Amino acid sequence: MDQKRLAQLALHFIPGIGNYTVKQLISYSGSAENVFKSTKAKLLKIPGVGPATAEAILNHRPFERAEEELQLSEKHNTRLLLYSDKDFPNRLKHINDAPSLLYYQGNADLNAKKVVAVVGTRNATRYGREFTEKLIEGLEKHDVLVVSGLAYGIDIQAHKSALKHQLSTVGVMASGMDFIYPALHKNTAREMTSQGGLLTEHSFGTKPEPPKFPARNRIIAGMADAIIVVEAARKGGALITAEIANSYSRDVFALPGEVGQPYSEGCNNLIKMNKAHLLTAVDDVEYIMNWEKEDAEKQEQHSAHDISLLNDDEKLVFLQLQEYQQPILIDNLSWQTQLPVSKLASILLNLEFKGLVSALPGKSYKLAR
Repeated sequence: MDQKRLAQLALHFIPGIGNYTVKQLISYSGSAENVFKSTKAKLLKIPGVGPATAEAILNHRPFERAEEELQLSEKHNTRLLLYSDKDFPNRLKHINDAPSLLYYQGNADLNAKKVVAVVGTRNATRYGREFTEKLIEGLEKHDVLVVSGLAYGIDIQAHKSALKHQLSTVGVMASGMDFIYPALHKNTAREMTSQGGLLTEHSFGTKPEPPKFPARNRIIAGMADAIIVVEAARKGGALITAEIANSYSRDVFALPGEVGQPYSEGCNNLIKMNKAHLLTAVDDVEYIMNWEKEDAEKQEQHSAHDISLLNDDEKLVFLQLQEYQQPILIDNLSWQTQLPVSKLASILLNLEFKGLVSALPGKSYKLAR
């Protein structure tokens, strides 16, 4: 890890500051490195920074802790995703209380085109488990990333069903990466790291204490395009996730259940209060999320262009633009294709001459219609 990233990591080990203050420090100082080079007088001018915090910034302990954490991450085969990293979940960046550091084991694309969170009660009924299995099976054709919380009940059913149907699945944990909770799910968690992954905002050694679970739920809600509640009691973590998802303007779905049954009450209330779409089958998700239309348009667009005469680099760029579906800056396209900007500019010009690509203001590009 270079000094710039090490400094950014070190900010997370300053006692008494949270994710918001980390971002605030970088914003006011220009970079993480500049934070540690600032004088105490300058630091005290930053909102939220008092004398004790300023002193903690200026001693060497944050860097020592950062180096210790780096060693632990290597030991546990864990990647550290900083807020500014390209692999950090982009959907999370749009929420105010997003974590500024994530710990990640796995191979899933956290910025997959379609991400669905499936949550529910820990006391899942046969009805809930069977519906979850059928739902995940129906999502297979959309190649979604399935996110849940690795908990008993609906969560673990969602993870296991995703593994069964060859879908990537990520478990968001309320503990450090060295504490798999519940321990009964260790084997599933291990399997997920080769077909999805494990994700947490907590440093190594953090135990899964009760207050951390509601905070974990905001990551589940923030990572997904749609949040599906399969079964829930009148109160519980699944309903907290649904409330958070609504505050993030995410689409929430709920499976209706039998009136009077304790683990149907939460879902029925979400539907009754217009806080969730009624969910009876995967078709409902496809319709509300407009996936069928998007897939049809993508196929139509692919058919409209003959790419058989393109060279390998041109095909790579064309297919990346097709996948992205929106105008994209040349710098971002360069990162996604791993082509130098100078070479990419020439390829884009050739594709523009062939009528396949349109150049837009601000050095952005999209497929021609």
